[in-house]
Amino acid sequence: MTTALTHEARHALREFVPDPGALSPACDEHEFAALMEEMVADEAPRLFAVVQEYGERVDAVIAAWGMAFDDHAEIVTHQRRMSVRAPENALRMFAVGRHIRARLVWFNPDAATSTDGDHET
Repeated sequence: MTTALTHEARHALREFVPDPGALSPACDEHEFAALMEEMVADEAPRLFAVVQEYGERVDAVIAAWGMAFDDHAEIVTHQRRMSVRAPENALRMFAVGRHIRARLVWFNPDAATSTDGDHET
């Protein structure tokens, strides 16, 4: 017995999933792949970082990464994971005293520097 079959045989809800064997495919493989790609693009969470800023633009460090969904955000640090209703709700957890404040920075792929360290002009 293969691992996939073993896993399927042990799944508690297996009898509630109808066998799709008698159903015809909705479309060809290429169109189905395109539909899945559109679904993923439409529902993808927005990526952001929680940045701790030291002083008034003196220095900064990325303290956490997050993904914003329609109804909540998931945030990951090196030591923990948390879920909040909105990305902004996490900021108070990363502010430290009067000298370190936290801000959200939304990921912008166009802002990335080139791999050789030079900026494009």
